[in-house]
Amino acid sequence: MPSEPEPYDCEVLVVGSGPSGAELARILAQAGVDVLLVDRLKQLGQAAFSSAALPLEALDRFGIPAQVVAARWSGWQLVGPGEQRRLWSAEQPLGAVLDFGALRHWLAGQAQVWGARLQLGITALGWHQDGAGVCTVVRNGSGGRRLLRSRWVVDASGECRALIGEAASPADPLVAGLGVEWLLQVDTEQQRLWGDQLSFFLGSDWVRQGYGWVFPMSHGQLKVGVCRLADPSKAQPALALQLRALIDRCGLGRAEVLDRHGGRIRSTVRRREQHRVGRLIGLGDAVSTANLLGGEGIRHALASARVLAPLLLQALAKPASSSSLDLYPSLLRRELGWRWILSGRLARRTWLGLSDARADARLERLLAGLQTRRAEDLSALLFDYRFERYGLKALPYLWGWS
Repeated sequence: MPSEPEPYDCEVLVVGSGPSGAELARILAQAGVDVLLVDRLKQLGQAAFSSAALPLEALDRFGIPAQVVAARWSGWQLVGPGEQRRLWSAEQPLGAVLDFGALRHWLAGQAQVWGARLQLGITALGWHQDGAGVCTVVRNGSGGRRLLRSRWVVDASGECRALIGEAASPADPLVAGLGVEWLLQVDTEQQRLWGDQLSFFLGSDWVRQGYGWVFPMSHGQLKVGVCRLADPSKAQPALALQLRALIDRCGLGRAEVLDRHGGRIRSTVRRREQHRVGRLIGLGDAVSTANLLGGEGIRHALASARVLAPLLLQALAKPASSSSLDLYPSLLRRELGWRWILSGRLARRTWLGLSDARADARLERLLAGLQTRRAEDLSALLFDYRFERYGLKALPYLWGWS
């Protein structure tokens, strides 16, 4: 007699408990699916690298509670090139800065409330299809290996793409952004100076081929960071040195450093990489939902989970057919919008080219056109990529003519 097939450990294995993975686990578990959510971190508060700035509407859209909001902001400050400062302020809050570690905990907790199981310290090493299911090889914190069997596996492991791999084409390669961020404890006066706005530092004398930022946090804390696009054709100075220089120039050199962290984002500009291989599906940053222009990923990761969830539920309901998942790449592109490619082009042109005085002058001409805009308009430009609000003056820059 034929042997009985081994039982599944879960219906869906989700690798990665960041915003996309935890949100997907919650939605599936809420629909009654047996979900196992694993993450390589031993504590979800570790490696909490994310600028985590969101527009206010995103809090309502994704149901993000006040407990993970570290600060609210109502203005923008752009510093540079050089010491020039441009300020915009609104009468009402425009957005929030999240505590990214607290956000991870809350999202994973919501998934568990609905029945998802969470296992930390688990690293996914590889996978193979096994009949109508998937076998995923994982390693635990002590180095032991085992197989996890599931009907489907979702790679939500972020830019490392632990399972789905790096299948970008030469015509649309992965573009990498590297960042370093420190959490500082500051005095009351320093908190007042930086506390009600998002501040960005632009120009090659601040961060070559990138930008810096100071964001408010709670309890007299500030996030200060720098990031840049990786350029294999040029020697690039150490990011930690550029961050130290920015902190000193901002008058924050004596502040206590509470935490140091860093990370990398990688995305393609056109987002044409494979989103699915058999019963393996990529999600969030694993399929380039981190936007290169501002290094923003949280909103887009959460949105990708909401796009995938109903399609995966249909595939689970009809095991003999997975045709619903064929729509996933196109629906996700529609969700991100047609401006996505343009924002990627602008990111690559702006940051990679920002390496000398000539590039600074070009950036200065672009920023000059922002002077008459409202703070709300700047939010629409930077969060919604509404470049058409900028007018015809932006076209030569966007397409590389000036």
